[in-house]
Amino acid sequence: MNVEDKVALVAREPTEEIITEAELTQLFEEKPHPKHYIGYEISGLVHIGHLYLTGVKLQDFIKAGINCTFFLADWHSFVNDKLGGDWERIKLAAKYYQEVFSRFVGPELKFLLGSDLYHCNDEYWMKLVRVEKALTLNRVKRCLTIMGRRESERLDFSQFIYPPLQVTDIFAQGIDLAHGGMDQRKAHVLAREVAKKLKWKAPVAVHHHLLGGLAQPVALGYDENRRLDMAISSKMSKSKPWTCIFIHDYPDAISQKLRRAWCPPKEAELNPVLELAKYVVFQEMDSFRLERPAKYGGDVEFRSYQDMEKAYVKGEIHPEDLKSNVAREIDQIISPLRRHFEAKPELLEPFKEARITR
Repeated sequence: MNVEDKVALVAREPTEEIITEAELTQLFEEKPHPKHYIGYEISGLVHIGHLYLTGVKLQDFIKAGINCTFFLADWHSFVNDKLGGDWERIKLAAKYYQEVFSRFVGPELKFLLGSDLYHCNDEYWMKLVRVEKALTLNRVKRCLTIMGRRESERLDFSQFIYPPLQVTDIFAQGIDLAHGGMDQRKAHVLAREVAKKLKWKAPVAVHHHLLGGLAQPVALGYDENRRLDMAISSKMSKSKPWTCIFIHDYPDAISQKLRRAWCPPKEAELNPVLELAKYVVFQEMDSFRLERPAKYGGDVEFRSYQDMEKAYVKGEIHPEDLKSNVAREIDQIISPLRRHFEAKPELLEPFKEARITR
């Protein structure tokens, strides 16, 4: 595969941003198999936004010859009070995350637990201190959104270490390409700033789309300076289970959640039901069959997402019909994973307080 084709694979949807494409091209020219990383907090059950947006992009990277590592950030999870700050639950949950993403992405995906990187690693801790000395407290505060926090929140001191810790993870692993959702942009820009100050090699950063939650988007305004904050605030989030479709949800739960989903008539922008069709259903299928009674127009088949969106914006598809048909397809798509984990209940033990609705 030539460099141009590799760049095209990295750049295609759901990628929203590459910092920078010129640097990515140069990276491929110098290093046919660059080193990648994506860091994940270990928290609740995996939802379809994480699985598809992250998983599909990882598949693209692997096709492009990139060495991909999924970083299981157990220390970050503890610092951010995930799973009640219980180390044992966090470590058990890490095995669940590895099982989910290895099945979806494939055997080429490597995994690294944060504890394994940090243990008896003097070089790591020296890098961390150097990173911290290159930053001011105010600069760190502006990055707190990467952990779902705000500057105005009352935080314990360890949580201010989170952004420098994430930056150090990148340099300690010798990463060429840092990857995450758009919510991780601030961390990767911070890493590039630190690299410039310390004269280290700056990573290329690739950010993919954040799948919208099923609730009405948070109204922060539509100017360009606030669109990213709005996307982060409105994303599908495990901490707001009513906004999520988990990969363990049963048909009735999926239908119920979608019946309640925000889906304004004739509007495509920020419509979470259309997003599910675009980023999940059409990712798996070449066409989408919309089933409905004859008195409402009868069944119709769409060969592309773009055609379906146009029909919806014109008012040719009713929101309730869209919801019920997307629910049917989502259930079919996740049912193999759901069955897989039904046979491995021990992997769900760390999440026993999370109710999986049948």
